[in-house]
Amino acid sequence: MEACKSSRREREKLRQRQEVLDVALRLFSEKGYHNVSMHEIAREAEFATGTLYKFFRNKEDLYKALILQLSDRFYAAITEVVAGDAPEIEKLQTYVRVKGELFRNNVAAIRLYFEETRGARFKVMAGTEREIRKRHQSVLLSLASIFECGMNRKRFRRIAAPYHLALALDSMANAFLFHWIEDPQGNPYPEDPGTILNILFKGLVGS
Repeated sequence: MEACKSSRREREKLRQRQEVLDVALRLFSEKGYHNVSMHEIAREAEFATGTLYKFFRNKEDLYKALILQLSDRFYAAITEVVAGDAPEIEKLQTYVRVKGELFRNNVAAIRLYFEETRGARFKVMAGTEREIRKRHQSVLLSLASIFECGMNRKRFRRIAAPYHLALALDSMANAFLFHWIEDPQGNPYPEDPGTILNILFKGLVGS
């Protein structure tokens, strides 16, 4: 019985923590990181300010948690795609599609990250940036292994190093996505993954 009570308390803490993160994301997105206080987040979340400090040491700690949660979400979804048993081309197609879905479903957090972190480069992100880069590198290596496997099975021609192909695909998808973030209506992210993949698979010059 005591274990059940403890479990319920833990679930309630997690629910409250997530509610704080959701409110913080909304306020940061509307006003900017530097223009929002912990007191304002607590008021909007309808918690006592002291409750926030049970979950986060300060506003910087809260922001890091918010960005790492986004990174975790991306890393888990992309890792599931590249680690599956589907044929290589299908994996790459799913990667391009899922990456677009992740951006669309988390656009507020992504805009916040690039507007605040990339623009101001404030020091709170130093350690978090290293963790994000480490996860990104892991994804690139997984993509490279897909290209390598396809080459070994004679499904892809060995036109470049697998890692370079992974970097090219990832960079192209990012370019389309960042262009979309700037103008979602004018620059929609391609619904068909082939729009991006064919740049690699077919190129500009015919045989």
